[in-house]
Amino acid sequence: MEQVNGSAQKEVRVWCDGCYDMVHFGHANSLRQAKALGHKLVVGIHNDADISKNKGPPVFTQEERYKMVRGIKWVDEVVEDAPYVTTLETLDKYNCDFCVHGDDITLTAEGVDTYHLVKKANRYKEVSRTAGVSTTDLVGRMLLMTRNHFKQGSSKLGQDHSARSPWTGCSQFLPTTQKIIQFSDGTPPKPTDKIVYVAGAFDLFHVGHLDFLEEAKKFGDYLIVGLHTDPVVNQYKGGNYPIMNLHERVLSVLACKYVNEVVIGAPYSVTKDLMEHFNVDLVCHGQTPIATDIGNIDPYAVPKQMGKFMLIDSGNTITTEDIVERIIRHRLEFEDRNTKKEKKEIEVFEAMQRVKLAEKSG
Repeated sequence: MEQVNGSAQKEVRVWCDGCYDMVHFGHANSLRQAKALGHKLVVGIHNDADISKNKGPPVFTQEERYKMVRGIKWVDEVVEDAPYVTTLETLDKYNCDFCVHGDDITLTAEGVDTYHLVKKANRYKEVSRTAGVSTTDLVGRMLLMTRNHFKQGSSKLGQDHSARSPWTGCSQFLPTTQKIIQFSDGTPPKPTDKIVYVAGAFDLFHVGHLDFLEEAKKFGDYLIVGLHTDPVVNQYKGGNYPIMNLHERVLSVLACKYVNEVVIGAPYSVTKDLMEHFNVDLVCHGQTPIATDIGNIDPYAVPKQMGKFMLIDSGNTITTEDIVERIIRHRLEFEDRNTKKEKKEIEVFEAMQRVKLAEKSG
């Protein structure tokens, strides 16, 4: 709490709400910006029924979405089953001073701005939306995996401009060092910290990843996550994986509250140099199968020889393939959802352009 003239300043409580489906780094970046506007961040999450009515079927269940948002480092409190239209009563109930949302318009099924009440009361602030990522975009990338013309390897995944609208059809995310710094913990390990290392793709960061990282963190004080490059992931996953590129995966993992540091482009085989460089005390792996490295080499041979390897069980068996399977299983529903969302995005974009032109001419 900040001090003003020797006395404690009032705690500013910020409210955010949304669907937070397939919780991605765009959501996390919005919450990061919102948290910077106050002291405590309260996040309301809509239930499955309200999302289905207003936007179409969610990919993650409400229980998964509640848990995922709780795992984001900037979130202090989560409110389950938050109303789809943000009211002053909701802000007051949770002692929040104002509501924060991205600079895109969110509408109900009836076309009503979900923030019109808090806007009218001047209890609304905007932050910049993260360009290049959305739930619709990620769903679109997975839908493309079912198309024969797209099964050409991972090099074009999320970049097929002809397959979707320019707002949702391709990854336009441009990584910068500044963005990584904003997401990074920035705190080095203390000399007494027990350092745990895990590695993987962490593609389409989901509740299975979250539970695994939470379990791994229990075995030490400082958790380092090694992220494999896109070609390496494609080598052991095959097909059109990874769905998210390395830069996107870095931010997704950095947003997790259990993670202290990320190694960008970590070697597939854990080397002695890596163990010594980061002073790793323990290397953990989950229950998923371990693919051998080139030459049929066990990628965890070194930490095993050092007596610093452990298989752990988070109790959660969800994988990235399971998430993709959800999309493919309900392909027609999600294609319809994306088509409607894109149409609405274009209408909103054109309406915003008309408002800007009117302001200039006025």
